[in-house]
Amino acid sequence: MYKPKGFTLIEILVVVVIVAILAAIALPSYQDHIRKTRRTQAKADLLELAQMLEREFTLSRSYAGFDGSTFTTSPRSGTAYYAIEIDPQDATTFTITATPTGSQTEDNAKCGTLSLNQLGTKTASGSLGVAGCW
Repeated sequence: MYKPKGFTLIEILVVVVIVAILAAIALPSYQDHIRKTRRTQAKADLLELAQMLEREFTLSRSYAGFDGSTFTTSPRSGTAYYAIEIDPQDATTFTITATPTGSQTEDNAKCGTLSLNQLGTKTASGSLGVAGCW
């Protein structure tokens, strides 16, 4: 008797449908994880800048002399996902802001722009607020 070897078209289509369903579930979750990772890097950069500003304040009793011109993106090398802006408002106050750029702008609805000031006050402009983003 002849016994066929291989797969039928129906079996292959069932496998393709299963893989497509798994991909449809996994891909958005993966992309969300990547956005969270980039946000974490931006938060770390904001905290590092705040420490650098505090070091400047300790040395000169002013934030105004701080040169943050080399720290304008997060991450500092590679593709920039956040634009960093340092605003020493006067000698005793500052605000550091991280604004999403490029593909990270899809995170605007959840967390949006992150900021930190000299008092350690953290803000997030998205719907999750400070508790969900910081």
